[in-house]
Amino acid sequence: MGKARGTWLSDAERHLPAVADLMRRVISDHGGAALGAIAGEHLATGGKRLRALLALAAGAAQGVAVEALVGWAAACELLHNATLVHDDLQDGDLLRRGAPTIWARHGMAQAINAGDLLFLAPFLAVAEIPVAPAAKAALSQLVARRGATIIRGQAEELVMASACDTRRERYVEVVAGKTSGLFELPVEGAAVLAGRDASAAAALAAAFRALGVVFQIQDDVLDLFGDKGRDAPGGDVREGKVSALVVEHLGLHPEDRDWLRAILHKRRDDTSAADVEEVSRRFATGGALAAVCERIVRDAAAVAAVEALCRAPQLGEVAAELVDRMLEPIRSILARAGAR
Repeated sequence: MGKARGTWLSDAERHLPAVADLMRRVISDHGGAALGAIAGEHLATGGKRLRALLALAAGAAQGVAVEALVGWAAACELLHNATLVHDDLQDGDLLRRGAPTIWARHGMAQAINAGDLLFLAPFLAVAEIPVAPAAKAALSQLVARRGATIIRGQAEELVMASACDTRRERYVEVVAGKTSGLFELPVEGAAVLAGRDASAAAALAAAFRALGVVFQIQDDVLDLFGDKGRDAPGGDVREGKVSALVVEHLGLHPEDRDWLRAILHKRRDDTSAADVEEVSRRFATGGALAAVCERIVRDAAAVAAVEALCRAPQLGEVAAELVDRMLEPIRSILARAGAR
């Protein structure tokens, strides 16, 4: 008998405490008293745990035992949190999830150390998964390969910002590396645990690449028009990022390029609240916000038609539930923008 639709992620949530326990234990056992406490402090801020939920749900949809999925979910979530610690330092963010960031509280050097520990922790979590050595080796290789892709994407984002490269295809290319990798990884590893060969696992994972792009675009909108638990809205503007809104606005209003480039290239501390408010106003009144919201809705709906998910309907249900969770923080923004 199949599972009722709409319950994959909800069922997976029951196992998040076990995932969190394993994450804390790995950090505590291998980080020592001081560094373990610092990295554990970051993990304690919580978050949506979407990558862990995706690993758990994607594995359950393919018949994988929960004992194996807990370790895999922990590995994916640890990798994600490693990127966040380093991102906060690079971007100069003082708050994440409503709490001081690691670098803001403990300094840059310890933030680098904590991020480095978190980047290695996924391999330690994989080592505890009760599967054959060959499967552990395959999972470790996935973590390393996807991790390298994510880091490369982060570097390319900085290059894109420095050059003020606002081509839509370039934006999607960078996001597909930086963000999508953390949505493909949980699915690919779950498929390996289900006994699928490497090519089949990669094909299923690729179906979730578009979800990573949808997530990043909604995150761009949330940053300027919603609440991300940071010290102030518009962090992307202050950091000089080429967001989906920047891409869309300059596509609609190329005459604003010099004005917007000047703001994005200011030092973070020199970007005023008035700068952010003016950018927000122009994005809203000039049509960029509405266009980006329409794109989010359209791209999210297209996920259901991906061929690999049509052939694996239970994973398609997982993807549909994940889209609902992704879009929940911006539902009111989508409604105000008239996105259908």
